[in-house]
Amino acid sequence: MTMRTFWSLILTVAVMAVVGVCPAFASGGPPRSHGPVIPTGQVPEELEGIGIVDKPGADVPRDIVLTGSDGRELILGEYLDDERPLILVFAYYGCPMLCSLVLNGTMDVLKAMPENAGNQYRVLVVTFDPRDKVEVAKAKRQAYVEAYGRPVDEKAFEFALGSETEVARLADSVGFRYRWSEAEKQYAHAAGIFVITPKGKLSQALTGIRFEANDVSGAVAEAKKGVWHSPLKSALLYCFQFNPRTGKYVLAAGRAMQVGAAITVAGLTFLLFRLLRGGRSQKAAGETGHS
Repeated sequence: MTMRTFWSLILTVAVMAVVGVCPAFASGGPPRSHGPVIPTGQVPEELEGIGIVDKPGADVPRDIVLTGSDGRELILGEYLDDERPLILVFAYYGCPMLCSLVLNGTMDVLKAMPENAGNQYRVLVVTFDPRDKVEVAKAKRQAYVEAYGRPVDEKAFEFALGSETEVARLADSVGFRYRWSEAEKQYAHAAGIFVITPKGKLSQALTGIRFEANDVSGAVAEAKKGVWHSPLKSALLYCFQFNPRTGKYVLAAGRAMQVGAAITVAGLTFLLFRLLRGGRSQKAAGETGHS
């Protein structure tokens, strides 16, 4: 085995360890409830342009005009009060399946969280189908408020509508991509929720249809501080879990061991590199001395 082959093998093992043992570093964030993974370059045509683009720290326009479930004009800034984070959900009310799964998953996690909607955060659901009606939005809101099962104020939950232009502005600001499928006669879209800081910046997006209470509690707490996640921050948070009682992240032993293993492999790789360089330097010095 040549020195170059040996070194290539060491690097391969190190990369496999870091990527395989700690997938958060490969994905740029903590694992979520994702759908099937589609390899790059193999996205089906009907899903092109669909998804959630990571835009942490992006400004969410406060002047977006929507219509509330009571039929009145709703300015997005009314839900960004500089005090409480906002959980934003995109779901059209005539959606045959995915939107209901997202809404139900959101409600399940909100019920499991110790924080109370209204007092510590607000929830805004926005349809991206201009055909949806106020009556349907009102019925949806009532059903989900009842399902929540806790006393809430009138702004704790809202199900809103809006023009195509205004909803598209809002969706684009947080990286939510959707489009109408003429073949299926329905919208193609991704699944997830968005946590926005009280001052109107995207803190983070949580993808999927099922969410962990600790994850969402942590996202709300971080958003309240005005924090948003860079890929590095998200990767580091993979090693921690949010404790809602203390309001802090605590080390998750299993995840920390995984990351520790990856760091150990990286350290050994560096040590081998130094030893190999030292050996070559001594050999070169010996040859020079004999000449």
